[in-house]
Amino acid sequence: MMLEIIAFRLREQEFCVRTTTIREIRGWGPATPLPHTPPDVIGVMNLRGLVIPIIDLATKLGMASAEPTERSAIVVTEANGFVIGLLVDGVSDILTLPADVLQPVPTVGSSAGLAHAEGIVAHDGKMICFLNLERMFQGSETAPLAA
Repeated sequence: MMLEIIAFRLREQEFCVRTTTIREIRGWGPATPLPHTPPDVIGVMNLRGLVIPIIDLATKLGMASAEPTERSAIVVTEANGFVIGLLVDGVSDILTLPADVLQPVPTVGSSAGLAHAEGIVAHDGKMICFLNLERMFQGSETAPLAA
């Protein structure tokens, strides 16, 4: 069985998700802020008539936020039936790998922060954290904003 993933950068780390969750990849464009949204919600964006929330994925994962640049990208994804845009520092690769390259996440102390990780992919000397978007946005306060 093969695993089709899209890899992207957040700060100095690599992350990936299944390609089947991706609708499209767009260059950065400003989002319209909304009042009283969670800290990881940058705002909303009009995607061909569909208003979608834009999530700062770094903030969602507990990392420091950074100002978007011309290299930043919006990964438009679908999770739990909702369309959401994820701000990433840049898309690195689209890969098709054997499913057995996905290793379990080692448990270290409290594993609460690892709830969003489905595993680790070791590829080309890099460790890529495989994210589970369904779990990440399950019961999320972002859901009411999502299309």
